[in-house]
Amino acid sequence: MLLRKSLRRWEIAGFLLVCAAGWLLQTLYRRAGGNALIAAFSAVNGSVWECMKLLYVPYFVFTMVEYAVFAEAFRNFFAAKAAAGAIGVLLLPLLRYSIAGMFGAPPAWVNAAIFCLCAATAQLAAYLLLTSFSLRGAVPQAAGFLLLWALVFAFVLFTYRTPQLPLFRDPVTFAYGRQPPPV
Repeated sequence: MLLRKSLRRWEIAGFLLVCAAGWLLQTLYRRAGGNALIAAFSAVNGSVWECMKLLYVPYFVFTMVEYAVFAEAFRNFFAAKAAAGAIGVLLLPLLRYSIAGMFGAPPAWVNAAIFCLCAATAQLAAYLLLTSFSLRGAVPQAAGFLLLWALVFAFVLFTYRTPQLPLFRDPVTFAYGRQPPPV
């Protein structure tokens, strides 16, 4: 029971950290003058893909810190955290495109609410999956570990080599990928 209570506190802290970091990383690239290194983990434009990156990068960093605390207690750690992270990241475009399709371009506060809802969903899913002790075994753990790292790799790669797909297009400038920040 004490372990679950501790995990619950950590997942709540993870939610708060992801929301705060997402807010800070949203403008870091522009404020840093378009620094190429900072582009790897902050938003380089306003595309849905970049919002997904803003959710996943802090989630991933928090997961690596959390691993040091809970890996021994939860033998399903990587699989559970990878599945939960994927849920949060995939929910974001689903909600953004659904709301935009129904009501048109949403105001910034709606996008922020969607972001926080997806962060909360990821952390709740992580808690539920970890405490259910499902996804145990060497194969799910290895798959989870690979998925966690593959998503980080994809977010970094597509920052610098952006596919020309709607998911990656800035809705304001209609540009793809890194653009020089406005002066």
